[in-house]
Amino acid sequence: MNFDKELDVRGLVCPLPILRTKKSLADMSQGQILKIIATDPASVIDFQVFAEQTGNQLLSLVEMTGEFLFYLKKK
Repeated sequence: MNFDKELDVRGLVCPLPILRTKKSLADMSQGQILKIIATDPASVIDFQVFAEQTGNQLLSLVEMTGEFLFYLKKK
């Protein structure tokens, strides 16, 4: 999937992945896509809730070998 910016939050636990995501999204334009790489299993639920609460669209969630890839489209 194409993306405009990548954020690596591997090794960080809640709430840091979400806080770093919010900061990254603030620097992006509407419709741009942010790719996030995380290792915290709780981030799966965290990013789903974050997308619902903020109106940003969670385009994709992929789990691979202990890492989670999220693609968020900025509202």
